[in-house]
Amino acid sequence: MGIRAAMERKIKALEVYGDSALVIYQLKGEWETRDPKLINYRNLVLELIKEFDDIIFCYLPQEENQMADALATLASMIKANKQEDVKLIQMSIYEAPAHCCNLEEEAESDDHSWYHDILKYVKNREYPDQATENDKRTLRRLANDYVLDGKILYKRRKDQVLLRCVDATEAKKILEEVHEGVCGTHANGFTMARQIMRFGYYWSTMEGDCINYAKRCHKCQIYGDKINVPPSPLHVMTSPWPFSMWGMDVIGPISSKASNGH
Repeated sequence: MGIRAAMERKIKALEVYGDSALVIYQLKGEWETRDPKLINYRNLVLELIKEFDDIIFCYLPQEENQMADALATLASMIKANKQEDVKLIQMSIYEAPAHCCNLEEEAESDDHSWYHDILKYVKNREYPDQATENDKRTLRRLANDYVLDGKILYKRRKDQVLLRCVDATEAKKILEEVHEGVCGTHANGFTMARQIMRFGYYWSTMEGDCINYAKRCHKCQIYGDKINVPPSPLHVMTSPWPFSMWGMDVIGPISSKASNGH
């Protein structure tokens, strides 16, 4: 059906992919055709390919032909009416699962960085729209720890060291370089956060992002030390006085002569 459809569209150069190694290699002449049914099929295909200037048969394993299987399944689920125009279906291929792409698209849809409101207040003393009095008071308190130098916002630490504020895109690159870059040591999350601060960078969720990044690192999961710490801390039970946890059962006087009544 595919070869005949190409002939109807007057296609002269065609690449044919199939997941049956037997059929493909028989059409290419590399394997001998013995089944009578396949002999008739091969003769029919050889007659049809004379209409093409260039045609190539390629074998494609079934595990690599998932897109064609999905399209075939989708076609069997749609009932098209010949009297009406069939609407085109737009398809996209993502390298990551759909829910991950959805989260990334939602994150990228917001053009504002996490420090947008702080930068706006430090630069122009402007509050966000629809901000309450409590929000304004909180923003003023947060802005006391930030310094604006030109167009770059810095976070002032308690030791008066300035850390450059970065957005989500820069933070992702910094995490990759610090953890597994040229000088990366595959450190844990807390160590990564301290290293990034020593390098002079800061963002609000830095420590949590470092911990999550280290947890997702495949090499750290394979070659990391085995942790034998119990999931919950051990509770030490101390006695208020010596032998307070001991007990004694009183059964009455012992009548044996050797015991002397004890």
